[in-house]
Amino acid sequence: MSERSVLSDGFVVWDDRPADVTVEVAVGGGHKVKAYSYGEGDEVVFLLNGGPGLPCNYLRAPLVPLAGHGYRVVVHDQLGTGASDHPDDRSLWTLERYVEEVEAVLDALGLKRVHFLGHSWGGWCGIEYALKYPGRIASMILSNTAADIPHLMGEIERLRMALGAETVAMLQRFEALGNYEHPAYKAAIDLLDYRHIRRLPERPKPAADSKAGFNMPIYMAVQGPNEYHYVGSITTWNRIDQLHRFTWPTLVINGQHDVLTPACGMRMVHALPRGEIRIFQNSSHSPFYEEPQAYRRAVLDFLDRQRA
Repeated sequence: MSERSVLSDGFVVWDDRPADVTVEVAVGGGHKVKAYSYGEGDEVVFLLNGGPGLPCNYLRAPLVPLAGHGYRVVVHDQLGTGASDHPDDRSLWTLERYVEEVEAVLDALGLKRVHFLGHSWGGWCGIEYALKYPGRIASMILSNTAADIPHLMGEIERLRMALGAETVAMLQRFEALGNYEHPAYKAAIDLLDYRHIRRLPERPKPAADSKAGFNMPIYMAVQGPNEYHYVGSITTWNRIDQLHRFTWPTLVINGQHDVLTPACGMRMVHALPRGEIRIFQNSSHSPFYEEPQAYRRAVLDFLDRQRA
């Protein structure tokens, strides 16, 4: 059943309609993922959502309307999420394997070159993918992401400190104990999420659907228990010194209040040969919901310039 959110002026904020084409893709080890395609045409926008461990709903729905502007939009549920297979094998939850998963999806759909939009974790995986398979990339949009996790962790500590020394000490104590479920700890994380993930009174339905399907073991293996405490395999990842290899146009997007801060975005822009940045003043980590019209205009402006 298709659902949409439409503003009074007719602007479609998000569209959760069924895909025009759904494809099952083998990704190795006997596992398969589901890929979804919307619209037609030679200009393909490939979306890679954040998490890791989230179904693609939250990113797919606000960007499917790009199909009405002459773009083919392709996205997939990453392994362990949504309608894709859900193996119980911790060894699968690595950045390197997810890079090969992206390649398997693009290869199976016959997509030789794409405009790659990666959000959050999708940006980390997208950067790693582009370094290995640069021939697939026509342009990139690195939305609310970073290329230097140690630097990001320092930025996150700054955001945590805004809660006050006593609250930070409480967070540190429960993190040392591995007790992420204590009500006081969860309340502080909820406050940080409101400030830095989505500054809205409630989750839009596609985001709620993704959250309901969250595969937490994947997230724990790669990142950690939440957006503000990194203990997973990604903690030392840094590709800033490799971004000079990105010869294609790249748009970096941040929210002013983003957990992946504008400082993270600027580090990427300074390293990119053809980089530009857009910072949304009234957004955090989800500008496609917080400032949907401005976000889509920025994305379309960038993509249309690549078609000229």
